[in-house]
Amino acid sequence: MKHILFLVAFMVSSSYSLAQQLTKEAEISVITVAPGSLLLDAFGHSAFRVYDKANGIDRAYNYGTYDFNTPNFYGKFAQGKLRYDLAAYPFPIFAKSYVAEKRSIREQILNLSLTEKQAFFDFLENNAKPANKSYLYDFFFDNCATRIRTVGQNILKDKVQFSYKFANGQEKTFRNLIHDYSSKHTWGTFGIDLALGSVIDRQATPVEYTFLPDYIHATFAESTLHEKPIVKKDHYLYKSEPAPIKSTIFSPLLVFSLLAILVIFLTLRDIKRGKRSRFLDFCLFFIPGIIGLLILLLWFATDHSATANNFNILWAFAPNLVIAFVLVKKQLPPWIIPYVWGLVALIDVTIVLWIIQVQLFPIALIPIVLMLGVRYMYLIYGNHG
Repeated sequence: MKHILFLVAFMVSSSYSLAQQLTKEAEISVITVAPGSLLLDAFGHSAFRVYDKANGIDRAYNYGTYDFNTPNFYGKFAQGKLRYDLAAYPFPIFAKSYVAEKRSIREQILNLSLTEKQAFFDFLENNAKPANKSYLYDFFFDNCATRIRTVGQNILKDKVQFSYKFANGQEKTFRNLIHDYSSKHTWGTFGIDLALGSVIDRQATPVEYTFLPDYIHATFAESTLHEKPIVKKDHYLYKSEPAPIKSTIFSPLLVFSLLAILVIFLTLRDIKRGKRSRFLDFCLFFIPGIIGLLILLLWFATDHSATANNFNILWAFAPNLVIAFVLVKKQLPPWIIPYVWGLVALIDVTIVLWIIQVQLFPIALIPIVLMLGVRYMYLIYGNHG
């Protein structure tokens, strides 16, 4: 439903441009949408609203849209080169999509003069033109939420004093902030922790919290314009209980713990029989090798700022993708043992980096490195037969 509404929004947005003078009753608002039940929607959403009943204007300005018809859409998305758009369209269409998902919508009406309201309206209308609407999206530093603060700063300049008191006493990293919203999506959070590198394990500054819509809301709630509160009214346009998130008992920690038990059992059986389960070794090298290759591509072959310096490549060692085919053979070459010793050393380095908090890894990595470590020791010391 939401995709259909956004398609309609794009058609409406591109069909005309308003060039009107606002009346004194006009209002400029910051809109904050609550998180949804899907991982994609887990962080909430932000937008502007311009409402002028006398002129028949009720428009949403949404910096979180993109065109599925973009050439090589998925390739650009994966590479971090996908450009997002500012879409300007009727606010009822915007609101309807989130009401359908039972996501609360909160409005902060800004305490602006008529001149300032007009400046917002003119800026947003100009920014929504086809030549100006696109920007290179960055999840942490340039998204639908950060654009709200940036636009406000650009228009109001030094007349506005943004406040970040909400962060007083907090010492959260970017990863902590993500986990605050994604933790109920256990597999999604696991994937995020695999894909994003140590660059997100530094402490975020208060202003950097505002990549999340809730913190944009908190920022405006505390900020001043002309030494007076910038928000004159804060209310819900629609309020709902958070949509339930489908949970599963088969969390990454449980699944990989069960796999670790299975691998240890099969290894003990191999020791007892004096024979090596070659298919098991193939899987334990090939799958981490694939993961390691994907991590390397995210690090070096994309423009994503958050995927750099990802030390998951130590335990998910990409060359294992090739070595896996060597382990299919009954007789192993002599160089395998020093190679596997190297893999053990890489696991040790991973654990050290975790302990000193250079990078925080998913908790489900514990049974993963355990099963790998057990199997590596078997390859080094075991009677393979």
